[in-house]
Amino acid sequence: MADVHLGAEPDAGKKYSGQRKQEIWDSFLGIVNVCEKERIDFLFIAGDLFHRQPLMRELKEVNYLFSKLSYTKVVLIAGNHDYIKKDSYYATFSWADNVFPLFGEQMQCAAFEEYDLGVYGFSYHKREIRQPLYDTAAAPGKFRHEILLAHGGDEKHIPVKREKLDALGYDYIAMGHIHKPQTMGQRAAYAGALEPIDKNDTGQHGYIKGLCSAQGVRIKFVPCAKREYIHKKIEVDKDMTNAGLREKIKAIIDECGGENLYKLTLTGFRGAEMIFLPNTMDVYGNILEIQDETKPFYDLERLVLRNRDNLLGKYIESLQDFEEGSVEQMALYEGVQALMDTKRG
Repeated sequence: MADVHLGAEPDAGKKYSGQRKQEIWDSFLGIVNVCEKERIDFLFIAGDLFHRQPLMRELKEVNYLFSKLSYTKVVLIAGNHDYIKKDSYYATFSWADNVFPLFGEQMQCAAFEEYDLGVYGFSYHKREIRQPLYDTAAAPGKFRHEILLAHGGDEKHIPVKREKLDALGYDYIAMGHIHKPQTMGQRAAYAGALEPIDKNDTGQHGYIKGLCSAQGVRIKFVPCAKREYIHKKIEVDKDMTNAGLREKIKAIIDECGGENLYKLTLTGFRGAEMIFLPNTMDVYGNILEIQDETKPFYDLERLVLRNRDNLLGKYIESLQDFEEGSVEQMALYEGVQALMDTKRG
């Protein structure tokens, strides 16, 4: 897994934000329980276990959970959020015997002779690393099986290329930093964030479960997040009222899941006199944002009859024959709106 971000409080200020903070810890505990129940050999954490510099009490909490694992060995690196500062508690903390931190600034190896396995990685010691350090981090070939823990993927955080990763020679590369789960070439994958941290972390979140054998590596993504961020467009029409819109939003949330968090965008044409009130639409308290991109609907025939001898009427007559939904029709309504505002002024 990667990008657990313990200590984060997503959507701070919302009435559910404190609950979200605890849910991240609960999901992390859930992974530890999976490891114990299924007798998992290794738990790899590819950076950003914490959202910021970990507190001593947080390290003790995490270490206690790891120490209770009967079968699982834990290997972890620090990412750009929980990087190893000079005075970081990471640097001096004493971990349980089954925990193997790769906290060096240069490549390190945790060797597991009984598995003929070497697990490699290094940690961030500053917030940004712009050099493509993984491009030349080839597998040393000292063990039958070799796995790399890596964190990065954008221009400020160790940029990577798929073809470069494939050529490194590892059995598998467990990646962190990108919050959306995805494969990277033939032998690498981002687990994604364990729980969505930001409103743009849409889609499913969880961890990757894998099997390394003589036949190669097989992996599958396992969703486990308690919530999803969902972006939805809602089409309105000229007859839509605030009450009707509220009912439509409620029905969408009921269908997609009341536990999820929503960013909604209103589109289409509303009645020209209608003003939507987004702050009245949050039925369940799980709407992050409502953007109103609707345009006013005008009865063009009536407007032409009333304004045949002025600029407004002539403007409508010049453009009103275009297809519904066309760019020209949108321009027509924008122009009518501007002329109506000017007329009122």
